[in-house]
Amino acid sequence: MGDYAIKAENIGKRFLLHHHKATSLKERLLQTRGSSADEFWALRDINLEIGRGETVGLIGPNGSGKSTLLKVLAGILEPNTGKREVRGRIASLLELGAGFDGELTGRENVYLNASILGLSRRETDRYFDAIVEFSELGPFIDNQVKHYSSGMYVRLGFAVAVHVDPDILLIDEVLAVGDEKFAAKCLAKIAEFQEQGKTILFVTHGLDMIAKVCSRAVILNLGKLIFDGDPQDATDRLRALMGTAEQQVGDEEPAAVRILDARVTDPVSREQIHNFLVGDPMAVEVDLDVDPGAQPAEVRVVVTGPADYPMYAMQTEAIKLDADAKVQTVRLSVPEIPRLQGVFSLAVAVMRPGTRDALDARRFGERIRVFGPLDYGLVGTEFSVDVLDEPGPPAPPLDYEADHAVIKAELEEAAAKREAAARAAAGGGADGAARVDERTSAATAAGATPRKRERAK
Repeated sequence: MGDYAIKAENIGKRFLLHHHKATSLKERLLQTRGSSADEFWALRDINLEIGRGETVGLIGPNGSGKSTLLKVLAGILEPNTGKREVRGRIASLLELGAGFDGELTGRENVYLNASILGLSRRETDRYFDAIVEFSELGPFIDNQVKHYSSGMYVRLGFAVAVHVDPDILLIDEVLAVGDEKFAAKCLAKIAEFQEQGKTILFVTHGLDMIAKVCSRAVILNLGKLIFDGDPQDATDRLRALMGTAEQQVGDEEPAAVRILDARVTDPVSREQIHNFLVGDPMAVEVDLDVDPGAQPAEVRVVVTGPADYPMYAMQTEAIKLDADAKVQTVRLSVPEIPRLQGVFSLAVAVMRPGTRDALDARRFGERIRVFGPLDYGLVGTEFSVDVLDEPGPPAPPLDYEADHAVIKAELEEAAAKREAAARAAAGGGADGAARVDERTSAATAAGATPRKRERAK
């Protein structure tokens, strides 16, 4: 590849992990080279050449070295081994808030960040209105950025990065905190850059995006480059590596335990339900086909959001499997759905106890729809596990034609009735009934047509 924009040859990056951290200037001055520290190689022997106009996705498990490689290519970190060569102006969006001063206003930070990326004040003056318009932060541009939300940080940072007219754009997973509307706006800008022949390298956990946007994909694992090629092949290989492929069986021998189905149900009635409010109880039932002689196994369920981004994970301890039952159902019950809203899928795996080896793994697309307030990022949640005697019926697909406003109103109405019933049982009496009537009438006034809560038949 002769006409390249980025070239990395035998790149290695080492960090020292000190077991004793200096707590004073004296200790730091007296600390010798022989002090206790371990070497950690975040990158080893990375050889990568990216041609002009290519859009390359950089993917891999957490801790594989993706962000470190971007920082090396951007010139933020110096490699310990090897060399890099970059041709053209680089704009990078690598960390939330990188290049911003929290005490300065959004306006002042635009000029600061643009100067770091190589723009003169006159050039920034010319682009300023377009930057603010793209970021949609006009009313807040003169506020200190320390009061900005994470999404506002990303919007301003991305707006500056794409308006400095870069030849090469490096983007880390910071876009994961943006909302869907702004993410679509960013993808449209990336498509515009592609038409202009600019080079783009970005890190993402959104594997579906890789096949849609990239002409090539690179996988890192434990600091080493293990794949460089077709985006679809890359995503399939990474899903197999992480145990979230559509169907995956261990290579050593046919699995003695196979995943048949996974359903989302009411923990009490076992009725299949698709729609929930934040805080509702929920259960995930996993049907296993068990061969005679099967050893105990662990069951892992990862609830994933758009583009297979993991939201929360549940994993059992080793479960003794009953081969006489042939089909065995493991249920993982969540007392309260965490503060996440949207449509979610399930990545289910059966693991050898105490290892990362998957006996079987399957992905079940779009099984849960949640309404209510939300938090960002990976969240923790409590859950319990039990083994059921009989499996439930097969899980039907999610109804995409359903009216979300109606569903949400019905869920809120049902929650209000349960709350009133509980209050009445505890002695609240007519007051609770009056309040539920008010909430029901409010939901109806908002346009909801009363009907039964949608349940899978």
